[in-house]
This record gives sequence, structure tokens and C-alpha cells, in this order.
Amino acid sequence: MSETTGASYAAAGVDIEAGDRAVELMKEWVKKTRRPEVLGGIGGFAGLFDASALKRYERPLLASATDGVGTKVDIARRLGVYDTIGHDLVAMVMDDIVVCGAEPLFMTDYICVGKVHPERVAAIVKGIAEGCVLAGCALVGGETAEHPGLLGEDDFDVAGAGTGVVEADRLLGPDRIRKGDAVIAMASSGLHSNGYSLVRHVLLDRAGLTLETEVAELGRTLGEELLEPTKIYSLDCLALTRTTEVHAYSHVTGGGLAANLARVVPDALHAVVDRSTWTPGAVFDLVGQTGDVERLELEKTLNMGVGMIAIVPEESTEAALTTLADRGVDAWVAGEITDRGNKATGAELVGDYAV
Repeated sequence: MSETTGASYAAAGVDIEAGDRAVELMKEWVKKTRRPEVLGGIGGFAGLFDASALKRYERPLLASATDGVGTKVDIARRLGVYDTIGHDLVAMVMDDIVVCGAEPLFMTDYICVGKVHPERVAAIVKGIAEGCVLAGCALVGGETAEHPGLLGEDDFDVAGAGTGVVEADRLLGPDRIRKGDAVIAMASSGLHSNGYSLVRHVLLDRAGLTLETEVAELGRTLGEELLEPTKIYSLDCLALTRTTEVHAYSHVTGGGLAANLARVVPDALHAVVDRSTWTPGAVFDLVGQTGDVERLELEKTLNMGVGMIAIVPEESTEAALTTLADRGVDAWVAGEITDRGNKATGAELVGDYAV
């Protein structure tokens, strides 16, 4: 009898056994994210979350968000470091959810690869699980998809979706903001997960630096700096809403500080942020000076050292800063809410950065 020569899934590049092995390797990390409301484990067709836990709410509002980490995955791929990119994914999703005051509940992920390397996929999930622990949410499931022919064997991308809950009468946002409120900035851990197309173009393509290059201003290699995980603020923001009055949050992601802050400022008011209240980290100067990037272009693309904004009543400022300091969050008063006047947008940066 002749050997079978017909087409097969494996011959087309999809390794089902490798996928099963990846699932087995990731199970221990997913368990670490478990909340009491979660039913079952991974491997089913859907993740289950016991919604009866929401009975304690008078009027629960579900908040949802979805995101990825952009071209930062290319840095992870080049360095062969896969267990931190998941922190970035959780931060991008859950810190959007907490902006409205919602408690993160659960998350699902989607990992797309050119070829399933079980240990590599498990490392990515490990990072996602660790991020979920830091955000206080459960990782209830996900999908690993193998796309041979569309992606190279070492290529991958990650995305995720999350759900949170907030009591209706505790919903944060523009309706709560008042003239005279303080704008409190929370320091970022670096570039976070936005602007990497510009950063890679400037530092790697134009300047010809390598990820292994030791950069004196950074005190470490370029790769280590670029792969620094995004700070996850979810539990810090929830703690702040429990200890003092908060009117709104703004997660500083794509578009920069002013544009994201403007999203939560009502039409009649205006947020003024004073650059002189902080000094952006060295990586921002490195990108700006190396690429001769104008300041406004940098500020439209990068977070410039601020990852989250809290808007609080002026009388709550001291309590808010104390709470954040107790949690190890570097925070400061960066500005205030004023009348809009003839300003075209809801927020602006003024002055020069502190040296």
C-alpha cells in the first residue's frame, strides 16, 4: 500500500499537538488569576463568571474594553523575551475600564502566531496572568491561533478584551468635573505601549541603534528600556476612589496627555497642565533629540512620563496624594480645571518641562 500523500492541516503548517501542549503549560498561570466568581477552568468553549456576585449592586453598569499593544510586540520578538508583553496588554485594557470607576472583573486574550512554540505561548500567557493579578481581575479564557503563510514562524500579536462593573451612581466622568478641580498626574514606567512605530523608526531605523546598545542616559540597554512593562494603575485608582472623592480619570495612551485628558473634560471647562511640574524620563529626550522630533509631535505620540490622570476636588488633593504615595505611586499636582473660554480643545500643556 502506498503512503498517503494527500493534503493535511499539519502539512499546511498548523500543529494541533503543539497548541495542546501550549494550553497545558499555561494552565498553572491562569489559575493564579482565579476569582471566586469564576466557574470551571480553561479549555472550554467559553469562560464562565457568576453574575450573581453583582446582586450587591443597586444598579450595576458593565464596562468593557478591548486593545492590543501595537508594534511593541516586535521588540519582544527581537529580544526573545515573551513574559512581559502580557503586562502591557492587561494595562491597555483594564486601565481603560477603571477610568469610569469600574472594578475589573475578567479578561480574555487572543494570541496570533506564525507557528506555535508551546513554551513561547505559555510565556506570553504567564505575563498576561501576572498582569491580571496586578489589576485584580480573572483571566477566564482566550484563543491561540496559528497563521502559517500569513505570519513568519517567529511573528506574533496579542489582543485582549475585558469587563468591569461600577455602581451607576458612582460612575466617574465629565459630569462630575468642576472648575477649580486639581489635575493629579501619575508617573508612567516609561513609554508604555504607544508610539512604538515612531520610536522604532527613530532609534532603530534612522539612528541605527541596536536593542543591545548600552545607552548611558538610560542606564541600561535600549532593548531593556523599550521592553519595560506598562504600569497597571487599576488597583491604585480603585483605592483612590475608596479613600477620597474622585471626579474623573484619564488613561494616557495613544494621542498623548492633552488629547486623552480632553476626552473627560466637559465642554464648558478646560484642563491646564503645567509641564514645569515634572521632568520626562530620559527615553523621551532620546527619541526627541535623536529624531529631531518637535515637542508637540512627541506630546501627540508619547505619554511624556504621565500614564494616568486623576481629577479631584481641590480639597481632596492632599488625601489623594497621600493614598497614592502609600501605594508607591509617584504622583503630583500637575494642573487645574478652568473655564473653557475660547479654547478649541478641552486640555492643553503650558510652560516648559523641569530640568
